[in-house]
Parts: sequence; structure tokens; C-alpha cells
Amino acid sequence: MKVILLKDVKKQGKKGDVIEVSDGYGRNYLIKNNLAKVADGAALNQLKSKKEAEARLAKEELAESKEIKEAIEKEETVVTIAAKTGEDGRLFGTIPSKQIAEELEKQYNIEVDRRKIQLGENLNSLGRYNVPVKLHSEVSADIKVHIVEQ
Repeated sequence: MKVILLKDVKKQGKKGDVIEVSDGYGRNYLIKNNLAKVADGAALNQLKSKKEAEARLAKEELAESKEIKEAIEKEETVVTIAAKTGEDGRLFGTIPSKQIAEELEKQYNIEVDRRKIQLGENLNSLGRYNVPVKLHSEVSADIKVHIVEQ
């Protein structure tokens, strides 16, 4: 019996896989527990169109990430953040990724999720920094950040 898995099943396959199982296992366990459905013609066509739509969406996301990368890495794109400082050019507190994302959107109208900004260490002094951003699994960029005294 051929079935399409609706969820990941240990030692059988991942969601969306078409697998061959015994009739009893398929009917009495997989289908009964909503882990799979019978792989008839309509279900296979539905699965195929769903995978095509996911592939098209992934391609669009990749193209969008490349556009954002180009905008971020332009020479004139430098995010300037004014912060209160104490002695020796050290900041009161640090500059988090959330603040970098907000300033990037405010200054250049480029929207980046704060969770994609990969700060290795907190920015806690004046100066210029290159902050890496993972926009997509295949696309990463560096945001130029300039921290100045308020």
C-alpha cells in the first residue's frame, strides 16, 4: 500500500514523502492516527502542486534576500546610532540587534528581522562595526554600523 505521510514518522520518512507500507500497518496505524493518507491520484496531484508552490515561494524569498543584501552593502548605507557615553568612549549599556534593525529601517527603509542579525558580542563602545546578517540560508551580508556620541 502506498501512502503519503502527513507528519514525520520515525523510521519511515518525513512529512510529504510517499512510501510503501504493508496494508495492515497503513490502515490500522498510519491512517487511523492521521499520520498518513492513501496515495491515490488526486492526493499525488495535490502533493505535487503543493511542492511546486513551495519551490516557487522559496525562489521568491531568495530573490528578495539578494535585493536586501545589495541595498545593505551599498557604500552609502551606514547605520548611525547616537548613544550616551561615559569615560573612555564606553557606552552606558550596549547596542542590541533590535536597535540596529530599527535604525536600519528608520534611516534607509530596509526591513530586517532582528533575529537574523548575528552579533557575536555586544556593541559597547564608540566606533565603526561590521555586523553580519543572515538573510537567507544562502545569502548573508554585513551592516555597517557607526556609533557616535549623543
